[in-house]
Amino acid sequence: MQSILTLFLVLCAGMGLSVEAGLLGPLGEEVGHLSATLSIFMVGGMLLTLAMVFFGAPLGTLFRQPRWLLTGGVLGPVYVIVLTVTTPLVGVGMTMVGILCGQVAASLAIDHFGLFGSERRAIDGYRVLALAMILMALWLIY
Repeated sequence: MQSILTLFLVLCAGMGLSVEAGLLGPLGEEVGHLSATLSIFMVGGMLLTLAMVFFGAPLGTLFRQPRWLLTGGVLGPVYVIVLTVTTPLVGVGMTMVGILCGQVAASLAIDHFGLFGSERRAIDGYRVLALAMILMALWLIY
């Protein structure tokens, strides 16, 4: 049951990213791509601040982690800027399938080599087939 709930949450998050792209594209066209990106992080930062106040998430342990673990924060704005710029040019569908293709390819490499402290999961024929099907979807939607 936990696996089904987890899958449902992941699917909802994926749908949320498509909605975010659909909102960011027009917003970026109106106010500028960097301003639209900043708005997403400002709203998110405020919501996370409220959550931390009410749920008492400690920040002390965060800053004792190796600095390289914090570099993921650089990727978020880059991702959102790419969404903001590309969505008006190629549409939400193409943007999301392209992003999905990149995510799956990188995820397979991370799993296969056990990068960043993740558990090693060998790439097998099914995973390669899944990536090939996403590449085919990218080609078909283009």
